[in-house]
Amino acid sequence: MNITLRQLKVFEAVARHASYTRAAEELHLTQPAVSIQVKSLEEAVGLALFEQFGKQIYLTTAGEEILRYSRGIAAQIDEIGDVVARLKGVSRGSLYVAVATTANYFITHLLAAFHREFPEVSINLSVTNRQALLTQLAENRVDLVVMGEPPPDQGLAGTAFMDNPLVVVAPPDHPLGQRKRIPLKTIAKQPFVVREEGSGTRAAMTRFARRHQIAFTPAMVMTSNEAIKQAVGAGLGLGLVSAHTLELDLYAERLQILDVAHFPIMREWYVVNREGKRLSPAAEAFKQFLVDHADTVWPTATKAAGAVAGESD
Repeated sequence: MNITLRQLKVFEAVARHASYTRAAEELHLTQPAVSIQVKSLEEAVGLALFEQFGKQIYLTTAGEEILRYSRGIAAQIDEIGDVVARLKGVSRGSLYVAVATTANYFITHLLAAFHREFPEVSINLSVTNRQALLTQLAENRVDLVVMGEPPPDQGLAGTAFMDNPLVVVAPPDHPLGQRKRIPLKTIAKQPFVVREEGSGTRAAMTRFARRHQIAFTPAMVMTSNEAIKQAVGAGLGLGLVSAHTLELDLYAERLQILDVAHFPIMREWYVVNREGKRLSPAAEAFKQFLVDHADTVWPTATKAAGAVAGESD
């Protein structure tokens, strides 16, 4: 079979997006050019790789097999680049990082500080939810992921590098804002705007409630911290969010952190990679940079939480 790397790259992008148009946008190609590459690959293979139902395209069985091999080939090519970069030293190379949506509030500051130290390293950043991060790790599409504590049974290696305090927030005029060391039973009577099931924040909230034998009252479910903050500011309930997300809201006095007994819930941010993955020099350098410098570059959250915190769990 006369298959080219370009065909495989275009095919992988179409399969990942389930869209010729979005693949073309990512690759900076026209949609006809993308279609031609996929058609040429199908002719080389001798089988259809996609099938269409309505406006949606799906991988055929042959397409799923070709996708698996194309990602394996791409990983090997990346490894060649890593070996060459290692020979050249950490000053060059590419870094592929994916982060949880909450981490987006601080990761750009850390990447900027890293870039000042290693200006010739090319940085690629993806921001998505926890499940998508685990998928990207499983498919070896990124070097490193920044997230809450990784699951223990998926072949992942995680290193904690920074505290992630979860705090209770309220509108600036909320009556509980005047109280100190608010009892948990009082907080539990308040309606809460919460993250969706499966998010790290929701899981931490559930564990905390179980440990202290209380039950929070979910009034509304949101899929992002930004949506929770907007809802809390509008008076729809209290919220539980990472203090890392609050710098601008506290400065603008759109929200306040409540002084609640046993808060903040202290979690940690982890930098995660697949066990056994040979990291590139750039990825190794960024991982070490997070461990050594994250608290110095981004101390805001710890200070904000500490301003009202009692003893943490």
